Amino acid sequence: MEPPNGTVSPAEPAADSDPVEPIRTAPEPDGRAERWVTLNVGGEIFTTTRLTLTNREPNSMIARMFAQDQLKPAEQDGQGAYLIDRNGHYFRPILDYLRHGRVIYDRHVSLQGILEEARYYGLDGLARLIQEIERADVSLTRLDFIRTLVTSSHTTELRFQGVHLSGINLSKLDLRNINFKYACLSHCNLSYANLSWCCLERAELRCANLEGAKLHSVMAACADLQGAKLKCCDLTRCSLENANMKGATLEGSVMEGVSLRVANLKSANMRNCTLNDADMAGANLESCDLTGCNLKGANLRGANLKGAQLEKLVTPVHMSQIDI
Repeated sequence: MEPPNGTVSPAEPAADSDPVEPIRTAPEPDGRAERWVTLNVGGEIFTTTRLTLTNREPNSMIARMFAQDQLKPAEQDGQGAYLIDRNGHYFRPILDYLRHGRVIYDRHVSLQGILEEARYYGLDGLARLIQEIERADVSLTRLDFIRTLVTSSHTTELRFQGVHLSGINLSKLDLRNINFKYACLSHCNLSYANLSWCCLERAELRCANLEGAKLHSVMAACADLQGAKLKCCDLTRCSLENANMKGATLEGSVMEGVSLRVANLKSANMRNCTLNDADMAGANLESCDLTGCNLKGANLRGANLKGAQLEKLVTPVHMSQIDI
């Protein structure tokens, strides 16, 4: 019988001699132990090969991490798995793409989350495939969306909770009272739309265009509006507690009585906004441009005003409005 790979069969011992120990050769540099790798991604364990990680997109960051000339791609846990501090929930579709070249994901997995991870790992091909899927979804979803609108009264609460609408054009539509909680509206065109009394809690609105939109009394706690365009909006009595509005443009918006408690407005453009009686307690206003704002009666206690621009305010800020 042919001996197993990497071993030499022992010779038959003489009757009165001691047994001869098998002689084992050193493993090949490209042996099985070198080919297989174990990853610990955010606490989830994955086993794959270096070829899988490096072959599909050789110029990606993850391919460079596990290239043959890379001595140690990452720190290792107690079991020797390479540690990657990312969300393991989204890594399985990443790994399936590297194996098959297709986007394979369960319905409960956010396509936007996979896209963010693809960008992090430098997988440009995967990012393009996901964007194509999103565009295909948008064309169908928009048709269904319009049909629903024309057959419903504006006083009826329509539910679009968790619906994927990224990139859709909903400009100038009457969207009052719609429940968009957890919906994905990133890069969506909502300019001059009427969103008054909508629920946008925990909605994804990154880089969305809401210029000139009406958002009167909108509930948008914990919404993600990073980089969104909200120029000249009506945000009267809007609830934006703990919302992420980092780098958002709000110039010229009416924000009387708005709640921005603990919201992140770092580097936001809020020039010439009307913020009468706004509640901005604990908000992050670092490097925020508040030039020309009306802050009469606004609550700024505990707010981070480091580097904020407060020139030409319509009403000077009173000491009772801030922490001294």
